Amino acid sequence: MIAANKRVLVTGGGTFLGDNIAAALLAEGADVTLLVRPGGEDRLGVLAQRTRWWTADVWNPASLKGRARGQQVVIHTVGGMNADPAQGLTHHYLNFISARNVANLCVSSGVPHLVLMSAARAPWVSGGYIAAKREAEQYVDRVGLKHTIIRAPIAYVRGSRRALFWQMMSLLGGTPPLSWLTFGRIAPIPIDVLARGVARIALDSRPTKLIHYARDLRRRNAPAELRRVTPLLPTASEERPPHPVQWLGEDAPFGWTPPEGDR
Repeated sequence: MIAANKRVLVTGGGTFLGDNIAAALLAEGADVTLLVRPGGEDRLGVLAQRTRWWTADVWNPASLKGRARGQQVVIHTVGGMNADPAQGLTHHYLNFISARNVANLCVSSGVPHLVLMSAARAPWVSGGYIAAKREAEQYVDRVGLKHTIIRAPIAYVRGSRRALFWQMMSLLGGTPPLSWLTFGRIAPIPIDVLARGVARIALDSRPTKLIHYARDLRRRNAPAELRRVTPLLPTASEERPPHPVQWLGEDAPFGWTPPEGDR
């Protein structure tokens, strides 16, 4: 059951994943607020008029203070696959610290539900990145916060040109019976299918699972939605077209690099 008019805060406004999830939430009738990287307001496009938004740095707990008051759900999308230990940007810092700060924000603000965008383990995904995501999952569980984990694969824009390898992975991963097996968890998924699935899981008034994979996201889409190209973002946002394949965790489209003073 979808609970429309829920107030939902999405971290990662102005990014590939955050913006698509926000657009999917709007389509479901949710009241959406975005957390946007300081200086990243211009990347919101028309979402700036269709949502509330705050600037905040998820690696700086002080900047998060009060940003989630009155929200019923927080969806945390920010992270990074491209670690740079020489600059202090370890997988732990990029993915665990940001998730820890947002989980603590939920606790202090009285938010009853956190949806954490995690990652599915796959041969092409760094083990350090997966370990940091699992550490974040464990932290959220330890603080006793009601939460939902989305172990998502990489996402792509339908209709865009992609390498043959990724096309084959998507085809096999979305075709039964392979889609019912572990392979179905790691195959690339269209961003509209992923975002729509996340939005509907977040708005579900009777959640039944703690951890969701690609198959669960597909199930939240109608057969017609799975078949056709259904872009979520408004036309005006196409001024900054995304790369055809996006790693959920890649710094440029997915999250942002913390400022020098916060490392």
